[in-house]
Amino acid sequence: MDANLMLPIYLAGVFNLSLFVFHLFFWRLFKWPEQLRKISRLNANVMQIMNLCLMALFLFAAYLSFFHGEELMTSRLGNAILAGFAIFWFLRAVEQIWFFKLKTAMSAAFTLFFSLGGGLYAAPLIMAA
Repeated sequence: MDANLMLPIYLAGVFNLSLFVFHLFFWRLFKWPEQLRKISRLNANVMQIMNLCLMALFLFAAYLSFFHGEELMTSRLGNAILAGFAIFWFLRAVEQIWFFKLKTAMSAAFTLFFSLGGGLYAAPLIMAA
């Protein structure tokens, strides 16, 4: 397999692994033990469950990227997974703008970061076309 096609997939694995680690710190960063008491128990639990499920997705995406990159590039299912991950991250970038606007440098940085994730998964598909 062409190393140029594999590099973005490997970097996407690093990208997802970094987000997994970032999400581990949500309880502390966002003071969830204190802040989640201010909303209903149902909403607090939903937020934490969504965070844990996202963390599982990030680990799975990293695993696929690190250990199944060739299959992602050479099979129709793999290509669909790459496209799905690219769409996921591009949508996340759009949601960043929708919900947080681009009023701060941090919001703009997150928008670019999530776009990078989409680009890392889209690049091998575009390069192979």
